[in-house]
Amino acid sequence: MRSHHRHFSSYVSFILFLFLFFISFSSSTSKLEPAKSEPKRKHSVSAILVFGDSTVDPGNNNYIDTVFKCNFPPYGLDFRNKTPTGRFCNGRLVTDFIASYIGVKENVPPYLDPNLGINELISGVSFASAGSGYDPLTPTITNVIDIPTQLEYFREYKRKLEGKMGKQEMEKHIEEAMFCVSAGTNDFVINYFTIPIRRKTFTIEAYQQFVISNLKQFIQGLWKEGARKITVAGLPPIGCLPIVITLFSGEALTNRRCIDRFSTVATNYNFLLQKQLALMQVGLAHLGSKIFYLDVYNPVYEVIRDPRKFGFEEVFSGCCGSGYLEASFLCNPKSYVCPNTSAYVFFDSIHPSEKTYFSLFRSLRPIYDSILGSF
Repeated sequence: MRSHHRHFSSYVSFILFLFLFFISFSSSTSKLEPAKSEPKRKHSVSAILVFGDSTVDPGNNNYIDTVFKCNFPPYGLDFRNKTPTGRFCNGRLVTDFIASYIGVKENVPPYLDPNLGINELISGVSFASAGSGYDPLTPTITNVIDIPTQLEYFREYKRKLEGKMGKQEMEKHIEEAMFCVSAGTNDFVINYFTIPIRRKTFTIEAYQQFVISNLKQFIQGLWKEGARKITVAGLPPIGCLPIVITLFSGEALTNRRCIDRFSTVATNYNFLLQKQLALMQVGLAHLGSKIFYLDVYNPVYEVIRDPRKFGFEEVFSGCCGSGYLEASFLCNPKSYVCPNTSAYVFFDSIHPSEKTYFSLFRSLRPIYDSILGSF
């Protein structure tokens, strides 16, 4: 598919490892059962197909050479059989809840899993890779699967389906699938604000446009490959991520709270993204395509602003370890784990808990209903 620029990315990954290692601070839970509590839907959605980063990667990074993995405890603590699948979460992701809600499958598997049978492929997979982003530099830093390669994997996926059902049926299957795209946080948090390369050539405003331009190119690529119902997630309030508070706040230990200047970057990006998606929709509407913007920011910020309303107790630190910096290999079998994962908005220092993902899913459900009604 592509070479991963191994020497450069390995060097940077090692530097990041040393940085996190030296500044790091070195159980049971009530389980969600949303699939059972939600009504089954009658629908014409053929599959769910997912692209992006760790918010929607169910384990593709297990099968590539990167340190950005989580196929070990305590990840998966609340997943079926306590299995650490490679999801950066204690349980299921938003896309798992979506797949269950629309009735195509209970959980979305990683495309790179060599054990997937054809029926699993047909009903949907995720091509996403934790650590990826729309900026080509972002996945190079973390040595993960870039967005163009995810699109190439999708083309390979189509060939596999064509071999099973024929070209005409395959094309119809793709047209009736729901596409989910979720990335961008790594472009800003890991790339722009942490590594100085992009800041030397881009203002933040120019970088936002650059990221959206790459996203637009990807969406156009999906459309050319037959995608007709595409959801695109905006950025969350990145200034509220525990790791951002730790790294960029002058009061990280004494007064943990959201950093507004980072979250403002997210809101400005989301505004530009919505404008661009609306323009794309106008251009594709006559072809039967629909693009749906998913507002991630406001539902997550609502939880952070009033956690007790949603049944949470801890907002600004993750459940794993100190909750300030631990993620991936720093959140491991030897890490302290909070006794009640459902009390935490974040499971590690970057990624939401299963309960937060479920809350987000519920807030976005009208969008999915709209998509189902458009088939």
